[in-house]
Amino acid sequence: MMGVPHSFSMWLLLYSWSFLMVIELARSQNPYNPPDTFFIKCGAENNTNYDTREWQGDSTVSGLLSSSSQDSVAISSTNSSIGSLFNTARIFPKGGSYTFKVSQGGRHWVRLYFFPFAHQDFNPSSASFSVLAGDFTLLSNFKPATDTIISSPSIYGGSSGFVFKEYNINVTEKSLVISFLPSSNSSYAFINAMEVVSCPDIFVDSVSALGVNSPSSIGLPSMAMETMHRVNVGGPLVTPVNDTPSIYRTWVGHKSNLIVDAGWTEIQADLVSIHYGPKTSKLIAPPIVYSTAVVVDLPQATNAEALNLTWSFPIAADYTYMIRLHFCELQYSTGLKRAFNVYLQNQTAFTTLDLGLTVGQYGVYFVDFSLTVLSDTSLWVQAGSPPNSGSPQTSAAIANGIEIWKLNNSQLSLDGASAGTVSPSSDSKTKLAPVVGGVVGGVAAFALVMLAICCFCRQRAKVVKQPTSSWVPLPMHGGHSISLVSKTTVVSGAGSYASSAQSSMGRIFSFSEILEATHNFDETLVIGVGGFGKVYQGELDDGITVAIKRGNPRSEQGIMEFQTEIEMLSKLRHRHLVSLIGYCKENQEMVLVYELMANGPLRSHLYGANLSPLSWRQRLEICIGAARGLHYLHTGATQSIIHRDVKTTNILLDENLVAKVSDFGLSKTGPSLDQTHVSTAVKGSFGYLDPEYFRRQQLTEKSDVYSFGVVLMEVLCARPAINPALPRDQVNIAEWAMHWQSKGMLDQIIDPHLVGSISMESLSKFGETAEKCLAEDGISRPPMGQVLWNLEYCLQLQDAAGARSVHEESADRISELPILPPVREEWEESVEINRSFVDNDEEQEDATMSAVFSRMVRPNGK
Repeated sequence: MMGVPHSFSMWLLLYSWSFLMVIELARSQNPYNPPDTFFIKCGAENNTNYDTREWQGDSTVSGLLSSSSQDSVAISSTNSSIGSLFNTARIFPKGGSYTFKVSQGGRHWVRLYFFPFAHQDFNPSSASFSVLAGDFTLLSNFKPATDTIISSPSIYGGSSGFVFKEYNINVTEKSLVISFLPSSNSSYAFINAMEVVSCPDIFVDSVSALGVNSPSSIGLPSMAMETMHRVNVGGPLVTPVNDTPSIYRTWVGHKSNLIVDAGWTEIQADLVSIHYGPKTSKLIAPPIVYSTAVVVDLPQATNAEALNLTWSFPIAADYTYMIRLHFCELQYSTGLKRAFNVYLQNQTAFTTLDLGLTVGQYGVYFVDFSLTVLSDTSLWVQAGSPPNSGSPQTSAAIANGIEIWKLNNSQLSLDGASAGTVSPSSDSKTKLAPVVGGVVGGVAAFALVMLAICCFCRQRAKVVKQPTSSWVPLPMHGGHSISLVSKTTVVSGAGSYASSAQSSMGRIFSFSEILEATHNFDETLVIGVGGFGKVYQGELDDGITVAIKRGNPRSEQGIMEFQTEIEMLSKLRHRHLVSLIGYCKENQEMVLVYELMANGPLRSHLYGANLSPLSWRQRLEICIGAARGLHYLHTGATQSIIHRDVKTTNILLDENLVAKVSDFGLSKTGPSLDQTHVSTAVKGSFGYLDPEYFRRQQLTEKSDVYSFGVVLMEVLCARPAINPALPRDQVNIAEWAMHWQSKGMLDQIIDPHLVGSISMESLSKFGETAEKCLAEDGISRPPMGQVLWNLEYCLQLQDAAGARSVHEESADRISELPILPPVREEWEESVEINRSFVDNDEEQEDATMSAVFSRMVRPNGK
């Protein structure tokens, strides 16, 4: 720059730099401009300004309502208490759809708002419908009038009574069609408002599976997602208005899902101090989320055990979920190394997450996890110190935000039934008739081809070959192993497989036998769902009805649990343990076959099912039976066995309501004589977990005793072990019940069906027994044999009270009834009594059980 003064050059440089900074600052304030933004007020003829956005009436947007919506009706309400976004609605008596023409493909937010207000021509209780977005089923047989209301009234102008649903869908066509289909001819569909907004690139198909610190692909680009929960941990409610501009998310406060009421502190930092790195941005989460957090209180002693942060989120079973956790170190200091573990559903998801090394001063960080939940209706998220973590000051857990999304299932559904099973109206059926006819014709032709192939393969299957097997042998206790192959192996078109074999581990079934017994896994035969997979009722070739548990490949339980179940039950047999008949391991299938328990799990008889309530005597007998089974596990085998998953769904009832303990996939051999515990990773079910085992990862028989104490309280109160929907002090049944027990008022929380039928003596002894089982320290809990003895005593007290009511004139002689004396302090005597009782009990049933079991495992069943 010849001839230009040096000062002018410096000024020009400074000006240019300032100009660029202003541009960058403006860009950071509004970092994203979505290509597609549709804010629709359904049933409206005019636009409405609401929450700083302009919502267009659906009647004003050309081409939005499809031709199939010609029978739709626009309605409105004059009720001034209804927010202006919800006082109109579009009704679809025969179904209809909206077509959104997108300018750019990619992921889009789809947000639906339902407010079922009363109208002279439409009853809100009659609204039942399904909602489809492209190929995905978002809602199936949805009833807004009775659905759980998940939105905070403070978000949308004080309106209450509405339902809000948020989805994220990858749009691959030039338009997105959202359809509303009534469930029957007598119902209708409706919608009050909806959003379709482009989503920035905040989802990466790189997710960590449980226990694997390195992420991998889960096929996210082709999947739809439903937002289940989004929490600003440690901070306030974040509305769409004060979220990152143009993202329009809602972040609720954390306290509604944090179930631990002590041991943590809310902290915060200035918004301007939050630093986003190259792999993060405000699009992921706004600074208001990262600037607030909850941190575990530091223990006073350096050797004290740090606590866990624990949240419980209601979810739907039998889906895979993606969980995103947000972190930001707000207590940064030189040399700080905050390392802690992350747990999902009581399983280790991430080990030693080190924020100090990962992000630096006030730097943000997030990590995604995937988890398949088969039977639970709550998702547990925890952050806590790893065992033996050393200095607690460097291992106290911290969390800033939590997001949970449900992923669509194999039927492309996010709500049970797939699009193919939705029941359309009669008008929709007429329009779909040609398509359905074509599909049916194609399926019929395909079925004929498959039938011909099956007949051909069946003919070839009659050829007998020498035994071969590619299966991995399952080891047996004692150091030996067996090969999972029969003496006679048949050949099919797919290869060789074992059929009707018999081993010391039970009958080995071929997969074709399993298919025949369950009618190709007919869904109408499903009698239960567990952590391993679905359970079907089946019938063997000799007419015996059995329970068949099929492993789900998406389950977190796999070959190890399958092998454990076989090994454990092959060396155990007791009247109060469910008998394993056999198994199948073929074609990458893992199937277990058990004796059928006609009356299902104990939980179904306590709550959640329309079954007749059990009497107090029946409940005591069931508890006694389960206690006998657990006592046998702890003392009857060569080496004690710890069940590790005692709960009401794993106590099954036969046709006579005899209780049997089931599901040994998590069981573990107990400590040897020179050991006090078994050191192992924590496994089990939340609400039943021994707190000492959870903290120290030291497993003992007393861990089962604690879980059984929770079962006793479920039996008495007829409510779940954990219920996040209840007030915080009632969420955990063990803590809640012990609070009333300590006040001597346990009778105030018993199942209403039991009021007036329990003798106070029996209730008092029962509560005392449960209280001892639920002691914080394992050493303070009684052995299972003593628990069994106490329950027998409860039953005798109840019977004595019944006899007293029948013979009131003999009340002064009740003391002569043969009631056992109070619980002995000397455990040695009661051990001998219980061992003698168990031995006699087994001798009486040996003949019958041996005959039945031998019949069940016969190779040919005839």
